Amino acid sequence: MEIRRALPQDIRELLHCLKMKSKYAVLLVFIISLVIIEKENNFISRVSDKLKQSPQALAEANSTEVNPAPAKNGSLASLQELDAAFSQLRSHLYNITLQLAGDGDPGPRRHVLLMATTRTGSSFVGEFFNQQGSIFYLFEPLWHVEKTVTFLPGGASAVGSALVYRDVLKQLLLCDLYILENFISPVPEGHLTPFLFRRGSSHSLCEEPVCTPSTKKVFEKYYCKNRRCGPLNITLAAEACRRKQHVALKTVRIRQLEFLQPLVEDPRLDLRIIQLVRDPRAVLASRMVAFSGKYETWKKWASEGEAPLREEEVQRLRGNCESIRVSAELGLRRPGWLRGRYMLVRYEDVARAPLQKAREMFRFAGLPLTQQVEEWIGKNTQAPHDGNGVYSTCKNSSEQFDKWRFSMPFKLAQVVQDACAPAMQLFGYKLASSPAALANRSFSLLEEAQPAWVT
Repeated sequence: MEIRRALPQDIRELLHCLKMKSKYAVLLVFIISLVIIEKENNFISRVSDKLKQSPQALAEANSTEVNPAPAKNGSLASLQELDAAFSQLRSHLYNITLQLAGDGDPGPRRHVLLMATTRTGSSFVGEFFNQQGSIFYLFEPLWHVEKTVTFLPGGASAVGSALVYRDVLKQLLLCDLYILENFISPVPEGHLTPFLFRRGSSHSLCEEPVCTPSTKKVFEKYYCKNRRCGPLNITLAAEACRRKQHVALKTVRIRQLEFLQPLVEDPRLDLRIIQLVRDPRAVLASRMVAFSGKYETWKKWASEGEAPLREEEVQRLRGNCESIRVSAELGLRRPGWLRGRYMLVRYEDVARAPLQKAREMFRFAGLPLTQQVEEWIGKNTQAPHDGNGVYSTCKNSSEQFDKWRFSMPFKLAQVVQDACAPAMQLFGYKLASSPAALANRSFSLLEEAQPAWVT
C-alpha cells in the first residue's frame, strides 16, 4: 500500500520536471546539433582536402602509378557543396541558439567598441550595431571631450588625452552617461541638453521613453531623424542604457590599443574590440573631400604643383598610419589580456561582402545577428546611387569602396605609399607602381584577409 501511495507523487514530480524550462531543452538540442554538425563538417573537410590532393601526390603516398590524364572527380564538387551547406547551416543554428538563449536568459552583457579613424567607414559599420534592438549604441560621444579639453600633439599630452578618453569611455560602457555633462557645452541644466553630438545617429536616444515631447522654444542642434523629440534627458538615457542587453560604442578618437587594457580586465565589462582600418590612400582622398579646408595644401600640390607640400603634413600622415599599425600589431600578437577580445576588420572587406562580415563581427562579439540588421544591410548596400552627404551610410558598397582610384593623382598616391608602407603591408594593401596600375580596376589593390585577424 505504501508503494501504491508513493507512485502518484513520483509521477507528479516527473511531470513537473518535464514541464520545466522547455525552451532550455530546445536550446540544448541546438547546441548538440552544432556539435554534431561541426564534427560532420570537419570530416567532410578532411575528405575534401584529401580529394583535392594531386593524383601524383596520392600515387606517391600509395606507391602506385597514375594515369597522366586523370578523369575529373565528380564527387569532389559534391563534397564541396556539402561543405558549404554545412557551414551555412552551422551559422544559422548559431544565431538561432543565441536568440533562444536571449529569450529566456539574457546571458552575459556584452560591450563592443568599434575603434577606427576618420573616413574609414566607421559610421557605416557602426550602423550594424545601431540597428540591433537589444544594443544601446552611442555614436562618437568622445567628440565632446575632444572639443572641451585641449591637448597638444605628441609627448605627455598625447598620453594624457588617451587616459582621459579611456576613463570617459569606461563610464559610458557602464551606462554612466552623466560623465558627459562635464564636457557638453553649454553645460546641461537639470540633466537636459539639446547639444549631444549626432544624437540622431543613435536609435536608443530617439525612441521612447528617451524621446520626450518636443519643446517648440528649444533649439536642438542635433535632432532625431525620424521623429521630433525634446532635449535629451540624460537620466532617461542612462536608464535606457541599463535596460538594454548590450552596449556598443563607436569612436575615432582612441588609437592606442594598449591603453584599453584596464577596460578589458575590468570585471564589470565584457569588452570586445573591433579595429576598423581602410586603405590610407582612400582615407586621404575621402578626407580631402570631407574636410576640404584642412587639406588645401594637399589639393593645390596635387592639382597644380605650385604650393610645396610641407614636410609636417607628410609627417602627420606617417604618424597616423604608424599609430594604427602599432595598435594592430599589438592586437595580432595575442597578448593574454586581449585573447578572444580583439578583431581586425578592413573596410574594403565589409564593402565587398557586408552581410558576411557582419555575421563574423557579431559572432566574434557573441551577439545574434537579427533579421532587422540583415534587412538594413540589404537595403543600404545595394542602393543604385550613394546617399547624399559625406556622412551618408546609404551606398552601393561593392562599387563605392575603390572609386577613389580613378580620381587620385598618382603622385599623391606615391606620397601615401611612401609614408604608410609598413601599415599597408600589414593590412594587405598593394602598392601601385604606375598611374596605369592605380586606375586599372582589374588590378586588385587588396591581398586576401588573414584568418589571424580574429584573435
